[in-house]
Amino acid sequence: MSNITKIKIKNLFGIREYEADGSSLELSGKNGTGKSSVLDAIKYALANKSDRDYIVHKGENEGEIIVETDTGLSIDRKVRIGKAPYKSVKRDGLEVGSPEAFLKELFTPLQLNPIEFMNMDKKQQNAIILDMIEYPWDMNKIKEWFGEIPAWVSYDQNILSVLNDIQAENGDYYQNRRNIDRDIRNKKAFVEEIANGIPVGYDVEKWEQASAGDIYRQIERMQKENQTIERAKLLRDSRDSKIRKFDADREIEITALDREIANRANQIDKSIASLNEQIRAYETEKEQLASKKSDKLEVIEQTYKANVARFDAEIAEYAEYADKQPQDVTALQEQAQEIEKMQSHINEYKRMLRLQSEIEEMQAQSQELTDKIEKARTLPGEILTNCTIPIAGLTVENGTPLINGLPVSNLSEGEKLDLCIDVAIQNPNGLNIILIDGVEKLATDLREKLYQKCKNKGLQFIATRTTDDDTMTVVTL
Repeated sequence: MSNITKIKIKNLFGIREYEADGSSLELSGKNGTGKSSVLDAIKYALANKSDRDYIVHKGENEGEIIVETDTGLSIDRKVRIGKAPYKSVKRDGLEVGSPEAFLKELFTPLQLNPIEFMNMDKKQQNAIILDMIEYPWDMNKIKEWFGEIPAWVSYDQNILSVLNDIQAENGDYYQNRRNIDRDIRNKKAFVEEIANGIPVGYDVEKWEQASAGDIYRQIERMQKENQTIERAKLLRDSRDSKIRKFDADREIEITALDREIANRANQIDKSIASLNEQIRAYETEKEQLASKKSDKLEVIEQTYKANVARFDAEIAEYAEYADKQPQDVTALQEQAQEIEKMQSHINEYKRMLRLQSEIEEMQAQSQELTDKIEKARTLPGEILTNCTIPIAGLTVENGTPLINGLPVSNLSEGEKLDLCIDVAIQNPNGLNIILIDGVEKLATDLREKLYQKCKNKGLQFIATRTTDDDTMTVVTL
């Protein structure tokens, strides 16, 4: 590392003139005595920027700072009112190409005020510590590990933070796996519900091929034949009563006819007595009554014989069934009902098979995500065994850096001071200097520990402390 051997400031910020060697110093005094201006001028020399509105001392046209080191580096910056600024960065007397980029490689931002590290939130602190771990990686490495570039992760951070984000609960891998596992549970519940409604040993191919229609057609034929058998028996058993009915119908009609003829004969006899002139006509009519009776008797007999013949023909038609017994279709009906019952399960059974196939695919997806999550969780351990760890006692657990097993937020103030110095000085090829502004904010014992820590590490440091003194006091430490 380079040690500063010379600092020369003229007309910058609140300083008229200031010059120092490479000693460690404490600058003390009231506000406005120029303490912070010394630090701001050094920062300006290194970073070419300032938070102040006015860089050149009031009333002057030009300000300058010169910094020289024991490795032959010299920095000369001039700020000129109304003119372009001047800079010269030389190494061993030769101008350096790309001087601003070159200077950025010589220091870390925390070197310019390490106490800022103590005031950062733990997320910022953790990010800075993790950034110090040197492990070569690029996007090809990420793709090699996970088969893809996880899109929800920010890759402008250190590799351990990247891996932590990949496996984090709010990451896509974890969320997708949780959603898939939830869907698996739901589908398994559906499968179980379907399975409970399907008979044990259900053979879907058998019941897809089975047909209840043929059985129902057979049942229909048998039932129609049974009806014919019943009709045949009924006809045979009722013949005598039917014939008796026909006989009764004939006798009733004959009796009615006899009564009709007798009545008419009486009327004729009476008419003959009173109408002698019509006797001959009536006698002729009377003679014809017998013939009419004979004709009508013939019609009655023919009707009787036709009815008997028609009924006997019907009996003959069913004769072959009269001695048969009706067939029992109960077993066939039960068989057809069983087919229909089993076929009612086909769609649900196939749905269950589809769900089971989907579950297997989702389980494979879930396992793939689990493997990636576990990969992101185990890689930090592998990385830490193959990388340069810049701070003693540093480990990483679930993306969080631990110092001797404790997170930064759990460290004591003294331990945090040690850490902030360790964090600030991480460039073996850089400047060996620390700028500490406002050490009055620290308790006396902590301030002394901070100074001692810097000395133990062989660091140059310049600290400012606000006191009641009217002028700036410079104390070599």
